[in-house]
Amino acid sequence: MTPIFFVIFLLALFLSFVLTRFVRDFARSRGWVVAATHERHLHSVPLPRLGGVAIFLSFAACMGLSAAWAIRHPNLRPPNFFQTMQTVLVPAALVFALGVWDDLRGVGPYVKFGVQAVAASMLYAGGLRIINIPVLFGNRPLPWFVELMFTVIWVLAITNAFNLIDGLDGLAAGSALFSTMVAFVLAAFHGPVLVEVMTIALAGAILGFLRFNFNPATIFLGDSGSLFIGFLLSALALHGAQKAPTIVAVAIPIVSFGLPILETVLSIIRRLISGRPVFTADREHIHHKLLQHGMSHRQVVIILYGVSAVFAMLSLFLLWPTGSSLGLVMAVLGIGIWIGVQHLGYLEFGEIARVGRRTLDQPQIFVNNLAIRRATEELKVAHDLEQIQHILTAAFGSNDFDGFQLNLGLSPGQVISFADGGLSEDTESRFRWMKPGVQHLNTSSLWTIALSLFSSSQRACGTLMIYRLYSRRDLQLDVNLLTAIFPTALADALDRTLTQPVEVITMPEQEPSLLPAQAG
Repeated sequence: MTPIFFVIFLLALFLSFVLTRFVRDFARSRGWVVAATHERHLHSVPLPRLGGVAIFLSFAACMGLSAAWAIRHPNLRPPNFFQTMQTVLVPAALVFALGVWDDLRGVGPYVKFGVQAVAASMLYAGGLRIINIPVLFGNRPLPWFVELMFTVIWVLAITNAFNLIDGLDGLAAGSALFSTMVAFVLAAFHGPVLVEVMTIALAGAILGFLRFNFNPATIFLGDSGSLFIGFLLSALALHGAQKAPTIVAVAIPIVSFGLPILETVLSIIRRLISGRPVFTADREHIHHKLLQHGMSHRQVVIILYGVSAVFAMLSLFLLWPTGSSLGLVMAVLGIGIWIGVQHLGYLEFGEIARVGRRTLDQPQIFVNNLAIRRATEELKVAHDLEQIQHILTAAFGSNDFDGFQLNLGLSPGQVISFADGGLSEDTESRFRWMKPGVQHLNTSSLWTIALSLFSSSQRACGTLMIYRLYSRRDLQLDVNLLTAIFPTALADALDRTLTQPVEVITMPEQEPSLLPAQAG
């Protein structure tokens, strides 16, 4: 059978090369080109998007040749050859037609998913389905509706994953070529022959197309190509998984499709975290992030080819399973993906890390929050300025702020009694406190929260300036506590104090005896 595979590969390669050139020139003459109208588009001149037409026609011609050979040699024809071919090719042709229509006229995401779900249901009806998921349900068979649901989800995920990474010249087609070769090797080990024929024909068609799609591209793959390739690979993976429904057999196609699956998962998680619709296009894909690091188009594509090759080799490593091979492969993938995502610098995952650190620091946050809550309650019964001063010092001395300044706003003509019996008509008196070790608060390395103090009767009682030095350490406090009840409680305490003769105590720049203490 090897000479036949070689002939099919060369035929697909030649036909794809010739047809891609023809489709490109024909599309240009008809004006079927797409200009860079969106910020995510990276090409500078209008180019046709119908590259998938050449791939489909080359693949279909090879399948026709294979069918003619099977008719001519019925004694060598595998069982269910034509039935399996029909089961795969009919829904694949439907998805291809959907892609062509989308390239020419445009189709909404829900229509796309609807047609793809119909095509996936056709695979299920033809016997290509997910029978079980060993990692979740063991080897127990699933109810038919659960099988159908998982089959549709699998097909939609893989089909659109290849469509999602089609953002740079040659990226989607090159990644699909690596996955296709893995499918061919897997079929060579476990069969059937028809899957070998389909995968080698698809590999030849993709390789012939890449001559015109690699940077600088003269034609794009388009949805007609990315959807067709993704659907066909998802269907062939279903066929292979049915022959050996084990955890390893299921893991091989998932690992081989690693790059498009990773891109899809990252895109969904990013958009959910940032509160954007899942189907919103953006410039935050893996290839966009690499471009932002100063790499050229070709460098990014070659790097991602290398990533696809690593996924392919790791999936082939599972062909010889041992007791620890699956765990080793998953550990290598997990570490590699984690390091890669960290270097890409996604803001959404940085926010997840911040929330994680915040969760670990929650006990200290509880302590600091309770200090502010306790100070709020004590301010409700404070009766002089000295008591207010000690309440504020205790509250802020145990948290991550570095100082505060309480400015008392006095009305013109208002008389306040000082300790020496004198009188003052100043319009402002200050209480200032700094954490031990802080030299001064008049520096550009500080950030400030300014709270205007209005009592329950809407009387202006001054302002509270809270200072913190810029640093990498997180603020272990819920700032909402400082902006909700606390300012009113402080203003009410000041209002009660300033309506009667009081003793004003001006705090020194740094008093060693005032050490941080818990409120109360």
